[in-house]
Amino acid sequence: QVEPVESGGGLVQSGDSLRLSCAASGDRFSGYAMAWFRQAPGKEREFVAAISWTRVNMYYADSVKGRFTISRDNAKDTVYLQMNSSKPEDTAVYYCAAEGDMGSSWYDNPGDPQEYDYWGQGTQVTVSS
Repeated sequence: QVEPVESGGGLVQSGDSLRLSCAASGDRFSGYAMAWFRQAPGKEREFVAAISWTRVNMYYADSVKGRFTISRDNAKDTVYLQMNSSKPEDTAVYYCAAEGDMGSSWYDNPGDPQEYDYWGQGTQVTVSS
């Protein structure tokens, strides 16, 4: 059983940087694509960024493109989300997700929550203006 565990959330000011981490607890992330989603109060969960196992393919939501960077260290079984130029609208609980079947459909739908089988508990990010 793969259990993503997020860390690194906190309170920052607008324009500041923050790096979130997602480590594997239990089974490894081996072969799995990974993603970050977020959910703000009163809003639906939304896609932020995704990365393939090989790190060749990366995808971003338009709202974070150019500001956020997703990366992974497969030797450490950890995925990162570097958040630069943060904005108050980035305030949300950030979730890490693992795609569990190494299927090819992920490449067509990297932002679809249904592509992911394992989810973390989330870490709160608050950006003050």
